Amino acid sequence: MSEDKLSHEEFVKKAIVSLRKGGYKGIHTVYSGFNEAFKDYYDGASPVDATNALAKDGKVVIRPVRGGVMLYLLEDAPTQTQTAKDALNKMGL
Repeated sequence: MSEDKLSHEEFVKKAIVSLRKGGYKGIHTVYSGFNEAFKDYYDGASPVDATNALAKDGKVVIRPVRGGVMLYLLEDAPTQTQTAKDALNKMGL
């Protein structure tokens, strides 16, 4: 990666803020154009590998959705209110 380009973290965070629409806090990686923009900017690098690494490091939050994933800044990520234990209780198990 050349020195004049943004780091993966900077690029992803800038994309989330710039590409989100309406009242949404995150972006869909496919429908927003993020994946293609990432590949273009980083000469074919994998946006999946980069975003997974950032999520693993606690820099962004990834939530699976139909057709791809949603990317969120940490402070904007939806909370998961239902735990496995809650689900099992509701199922009577």
